[in-house]
Amino acid sequence: MMHRRDMLKISGLAASGLVSPSWAKQPERPNILLVFTDQQVWRAMSCAGNPHLSTPAMDRLAAEGVHFERAYCTAPVCGPARASLLTGRMPHETGVEWNGQSLQPDILHMGHLFRRQGYRTVWAGKWHLPESYPLRAGSRQRQIDGFDLLPFYDATKNWPEWGYGDVTDEPLAEAVAGFLGRRQDKPFLLGVSFCNPHDCCYLTRRPERYPSASEIDGPLPPLPPNHAIASDEPEFTTEKRALDHYGDELLLARDWGRSQWRAYLWNYYRMTERVDAALGTVLKALDESGMAANTLVLFTSDHGDGGASHRWTAKLSLYEEATRIPFLLRWPGHIPPGRVDAAHLVSQLDVLPTFCDYAGIATPPECRGQSLKTIIDNPRAAWRDYVVTELADDNRDRSRKGRMVRTAQYKYNIYSRGARHEQLFDLKHDPGETQNLAYEPALQGILETHRALLGQWMRQTNDKAMPQA
Repeated sequence: MMHRRDMLKISGLAASGLVSPSWAKQPERPNILLVFTDQQVWRAMSCAGNPHLSTPAMDRLAAEGVHFERAYCTAPVCGPARASLLTGRMPHETGVEWNGQSLQPDILHMGHLFRRQGYRTVWAGKWHLPESYPLRAGSRQRQIDGFDLLPFYDATKNWPEWGYGDVTDEPLAEAVAGFLGRRQDKPFLLGVSFCNPHDCCYLTRRPERYPSASEIDGPLPPLPPNHAIASDEPEFTTEKRALDHYGDELLLARDWGRSQWRAYLWNYYRMTERVDAALGTVLKALDESGMAANTLVLFTSDHGDGGASHRWTAKLSLYEEATRIPFLLRWPGHIPPGRVDAAHLVSQLDVLPTFCDYAGIATPPECRGQSLKTIIDNPRAAWRDYVVTELADDNRDRSRKGRMVRTAQYKYNIYSRGARHEQLFDLKHDPGETQNLAYEPALQGILETHRALLGQWMRQTNDKAMPQA
């Protein structure tokens, strides 16, 4: 396999016209397969160096494509993140800032766009805008505008444990395999939305379903180095830990001891392995269909999970574990294999423009993202300096807001209220976000720079929901 340094060198030469690597071919009309999980921490893959789980399907995509290590969601909760992934716009623009909301009817998403360009557009699995699973018995949402729905269950029956990935992911994978096994008369855009490792949300609510520390045979994963709660945690974040709704996993886990947190991680990794097996089923079917060579595959997640860092379970925080996501992109012959990109800041906003670019479709002007093809073809090309993530963590008190700005070295968080309402972390020297530098006199210049970047973004996207510092 070519060393990453050599790939970067060749990519730079390609930009100057001296060489033309195989991955810089002119785009055809590829099939597009978007596969994503729910609530997966970016490091919950063995290709990310995690020795506590095995994810051969995810690892295969990383080995055969580009692994973007600095990828972020636009919001650390399901509905808002999914709305951004589909539209390339921020949650406050799509009308989806909390779960349970629908996309604004005038918002264009990838289903509309690709269908108009002659693609067959199909959605399989979890939707969450607003219904988790349209068509199921009891669902009020019977269709998705812009997508055909791929059935994968008996719509006349209520499954006894609907909503669990351990119930839905395997039949979903089999249904997708069936779709891929059928002859296609036009290119397709297929969204496959798995549920796991989202089942971790039930480790606090229904702990009797899962093995406890004393019942697990074998070693438990160690706690992360940043497991402790910081003494200067923002008051806003401390208040969130006590809410009995919209993320009550924090409250339910409040009194956990170290062994319970380690069992949480063990179960979380097993859930991730099970969804990796479902991904493997899909990739195997794609291979057998003969369409793999002309299919662009993106694997990602809607957002992350606390992962026991900062004694946080679930999402709804601006810490790295909740906001950073896995992001693997593969198209044989067009995207170089085995590249790890640890330099460029990537956002869910980039999904739609990237798909459009590879398919030869104009990106809607209102889209906030950028095509990743630019830095895949030439890693030295100009790219953004920062990404932004939004937080709205209480659907009953909608004044609770937060914003995050991530730059090459630092991360800045600001919250709408409470003492110690700003955070600044040096992620180069403090990747676990354990030392808040926002109130250090020597770093006020860096703090002001990040405040200015956020102000610029808020003006650009007409974000008036939260006052600045």
